[in-house]
Amino acid sequence: MDERLRRWRMVLGGDADGTGCSLSGTDAQMDAALAALYNGGEGGEGSAERSGGLGASAPRVARWLGDIRSYFPSTVVQVMQKDAVDRLNLTRLLMEPEMLDAVEPDVHMVGTLLSLNRVMPEKARESARALVRKVVSELERKLVQKTKAAVTGALDRSARTHRPKRAADIDWDRTIRANLKNYLPERNTVIPSRLVGYGRRQRAVQREVVLCIDQSGSMAASVVYSSVFGAVLASMSSLRTSLVVFDTAVVDLTDQLHDPVELLFGTQLGGGTDINRAIAYGQGLITRPNDSIFILISDLYEGGVREEMLRRVAQMTAAGVQVIVLLALSDEGAPFYDHDNAAALAAMGVPAFACTPDAFPDLMAAAIERRDIGQWAERRLERAVT
Repeated sequence: MDERLRRWRMVLGGDADGTGCSLSGTDAQMDAALAALYNGGEGGEGSAERSGGLGASAPRVARWLGDIRSYFPSTVVQVMQKDAVDRLNLTRLLMEPEMLDAVEPDVHMVGTLLSLNRVMPEKARESARALVRKVVSELERKLVQKTKAAVTGALDRSARTHRPKRAADIDWDRTIRANLKNYLPERNTVIPSRLVGYGRRQRAVQREVVLCIDQSGSMAASVVYSSVFGAVLASMSSLRTSLVVFDTAVVDLTDQLHDPVELLFGTQLGGGTDINRAIAYGQGLITRPNDSIFILISDLYEGGVREEMLRRVAQMTAAGVQVIVLLALSDEGAPFYDHDNAAALAAMGVPAFACTPDAFPDLMAAAIERRDIGQWAERRLERAVT
């Protein structure tokens, strides 16, 4: 079979009339797996046909999930799983253990499971917990080292002094670089008018970090990533990390930071949003404003008192708190968010932007060093565009 015709046949689906090609073997099985999900168009009778393609039973869907994992790469499998949940209304079947065992774990699937947390039957809970733990472990493997390195480096840099008391405390490399303008060619030497010294490594808490996370349904991926990062930050003795989640109520999950899986199962995705109440609670956790970083992760659609929310943010920044608003902490594209609230925050010097998980460690480092976060975000955007 001509390879180009074969590919068109796989893309178009249906029968061989359009391309003159028929499929057999693995190609036919792949085509059947795709047809079970995508045949029939959007909505109406097509939705019923698609449901009929997989059948409303967990065993049949589980077999289909196993099939697509054998035919397609994991990135494609994750897209198809997400489409299956959305297009075939498979949410109910996700509560069946045999189906969970067949699912390819990813952040989006974790978000779906967390939204079912309160209604999931006990027999499915252990399977769901195992799936969530697998995703969390993979995220930790990717993120822990980079996060700790970035934060530790930033804390060390912020602890440097310009008045070292002993010669052994002088950072000669940085001192020379800081004084290159004082180079004397005739003597082939640098006159160190400004010394840069190593800060003495402190064992005490150097920064307070408050993560305040919107757990509305649209923020599912952000909740997952935030929980993992919160656990990483909490493991560092130089930081005092607090984590709260909110909808119309506020839940403090700081005591669960040692186990991000338990933390995630303590969330409840969905519901309304009262950002003002959440900020008020988070504000009460801050004891050292000048050494504190408050990170609000929300799409900014406020169901509470908007004016009060903005006033509280202004109070924190005036007290010296480094306030950052992340519209999303995920690998997804541009998020939906309240542009008016984002503009109001920007007007008071509080940047609001989306952040990918791989950039979050550098963001924390910039915040610890009290760099201009707005400029940091702009540079990241410029690099992404170019």
